[in-house]
Amino acid sequence: MSFIKRLSLQKLRKNSSSPTKNSQPPQAQQEQQLEEDIVINGTSTTDMEPLPTPGKQTVLLLHAAKQPYQLTEDYPVPQLEGEHDVLVRTQAIGLNPIDWKAPDFNFAIPELPYISGRECAGEVVQTLRKDSRFKPRDRVLAISTDYRDLRKAAYQEYVISFDYNTVRIPPSLSPEEGSTLGVAFVAAALSLGVCMGVDFSSVLSGPDLFSLLRSSVPHDSLAEDIRSECLDGIRSHERAKAGDWVAVWGGSSTSANLTIQLAKLAGLKVVTIVDKAKHGLRLSNHAVLKADLLVDSHDPERAVQIIRQNLKGKLRFGVDTRGRDSATSLLRALSPDNVDSPPLPAGEAPPSPPGTPKEETLLGAHLIGLTGLPKLQAPEGTMFHTVPIKLFHEVPQVGGALCHWLERLLAEGLVKAPEIIDVEQGLGSINKGLDRMRRGEISGGKLVVRVAE
Repeated sequence: MSFIKRLSLQKLRKNSSSPTKNSQPPQAQQEQQLEEDIVINGTSTTDMEPLPTPGKQTVLLLHAAKQPYQLTEDYPVPQLEGEHDVLVRTQAIGLNPIDWKAPDFNFAIPELPYISGRECAGEVVQTLRKDSRFKPRDRVLAISTDYRDLRKAAYQEYVISFDYNTVRIPPSLSPEEGSTLGVAFVAAALSLGVCMGVDFSSVLSGPDLFSLLRSSVPHDSLAEDIRSECLDGIRSHERAKAGDWVAVWGGSSTSANLTIQLAKLAGLKVVTIVDKAKHGLRLSNHAVLKADLLVDSHDPERAVQIIRQNLKGKLRFGVDTRGRDSATSLLRALSPDNVDSPPLPAGEAPPSPPGTPKEETLLGAHLIGLTGLPKLQAPEGTMFHTVPIKLFHEVPQVGGALCHWLERLLAEGLVKAPEIIDVEQGLGSINKGLDRMRRGEISGGKLVVRVAE
């Protein structure tokens, strides 16, 4: 029994023996007891107690590549292990393309049987720390970028989330809406904040990830495969700032949705390259996604020409959400400041992180590939970037900064949830939903699965 609860019981026994209190009407006794149960930060002892949790649950298991997920009952509920762990009861799951591409193409599956799912919304059930910023019944979004920890996978009734990877969602947001935001927000914030160096401190005191990684995070704590991207990917004087242009190819995806929203909040100008026949009218009239320049992706070569003719060498930043082919097209639209500089000496490779152009006064172009990069080597003055997604779950300072910021953005209504295309019902409907995504039926929004009320 906790100290706080013992203290409350001691008060109850003491007051129960008091003639004064016993002479009070029952309603007055209840009101006084309620006042005595109020503790630090206005939280009652009842609110601080964990919710009842079963020992077993229903999950979806992948037993082999190229197979559907199998609905499995009597699977153990994940256990709290570390001080940052939060147990969440799943209410809604946002489906992502990786959930069907991983089994179809046999990648990002570290073990079998495997549980997938990267984002869900629900309510907090239990925490290990009494001083946790979360308490039972809090409505939250759990974002799992750590696909190796099956406790965090969303395709189950109960999920473990790190407290610094968990976002409290406001009353105005439903669990279904909350489940659309997670991975897309993380990818967008890291693309802009790390790869492009955008400083979000002017937007509800958002993070300056460029400075945070260089001054507050021990460099040797960064995984070797992302260290160069985090520390050498862009130089200080090249950082994107308000008024700069960024092109987003594949503007109908949820990752593009959040990238455009955050870029506009930071004062950047946005070129959106999208299938105008499907999404042009909607995006042209959208309250938060309306681009400064909307370009049809139907003819990629024509799209590149339109961008170059309109921006006349002002485009140095590009984010591709589609794949290698569109990333290659987007590369041709970028214009590094040193495009006309003399050629490199014979035998010297073009710069790409951690290398940089020789002239510190020159401004390089930066291409971020969320799903792939061009096969060719980065041209002179252009840097290729992959999003260091593991920063979110491996570096608490980064994950915590992003989650606290997203809470403020949602509370103030500055970030809007992507549109929900449809809602499937129950864990057993996930295979049906993923089949719809395979067939290309879900475009311009998110498919969500409702698990529980």
